[in-house]
Amino acid sequence: VQLQASGGGLVQAGDSLRLSCTASGRTFSGYTMGWFRQAPGKEREFVAGVSRSASVYADSAKGRFTISRDNAKNTVYLQVNSLKPEDTAVYYCAARASDYSVPYQQSDYVYWGQGTQVTVSS
Repeated sequence: VQLQASGGGLVQAGDSLRLSCTASGRTFSGYTMGWFRQAPGKEREFVAGVSRSASVYADSAKGRFTISRDNAKNTVYLQVNSLKPEDTAVYYCAARASDYSVPYQQSDYVYWGQGTQVTVSS
């Protein structure tokens, strides 16, 4: 599985962005997809994930982030509203074969995209 993330950019605080991650292969619906982010000088952290049956969010993402998937397009999205400077990070998508769970740990994901930079100016 190859993942291609896109949609990042330089935005102002309060703006919205929709990040996309498109996967190769024909079994996309069978994967749990996750979004992680890594801010400068910090460790990579879980943001949100979606399996066949559930969506899970980190506490820091609840309320402003929405994850969704379009299996027909092999794409998972991360809608981010009311962006804040502290959302500045490289955002990565990741995938694992689905067992209906949505893990928080990076090590539980097998496939990773290259990341897309989101920079929020104040």
